[in-house]
Amino acid sequence: MNAAAGPRVVVMGVSGCGKSAVGARLAQALGVPLVEGDGFHPPANIDKMSRGLPLDDADRAGWLQVLGDQLAGHAGGAVLTCSALKVAYRDRLRAAAPGLQFVHLALTPAQAQARVAGRADHFYPPSLVDSQFAALEDPAGEPGVVTVDAALPMDAVVAAALAGLQQRPAGN
Repeated sequence: MNAAAGPRVVVMGVSGCGKSAVGARLAQALGVPLVEGDGFHPPANIDKMSRGLPLDDADRAGWLQVLGDQLAGHAGGAVLTCSALKVAYRDRLRAAAPGLQFVHLALTPAQAQARVAGRADHFYPPSLVDSQFAALEDPAGEPGVVTVDAALPMDAVVAAALAGLQQRPAGN
């Protein structure tokens, strides 16, 4: 990432981990816009998930292309919320935005189930949480990835994410 470019960060993890809330707080702290990944799902993806069917790689391909374009278009920096469950998905986003960093919000299946079940007016049903854990390829050890315990209080999650981003630039 060149010196003039702002930070570009993906807040990732399974459904219910807090991507939207943490992403908004990180974007504010970093002084960059928030790009809410769920807002870019095509209607067919929303319909499929609403019916309790997990997305597959083909369903996610166009969505990831759009998200990569969003990142590339925010040279001044942005925080993107995206599950980014697989290495191939993260690599696709990295290709669109060199120097990209990730904050992985980690929690247990039981914690994710409880959080998703407690959400009102969201298209994603609790029945799909297990499919996300099945698809998740742990990003620990990948360049520019910070893992944070999503069960911590919000202020602690955001502080840990910010500290980790400063300590682990992309490529390290």
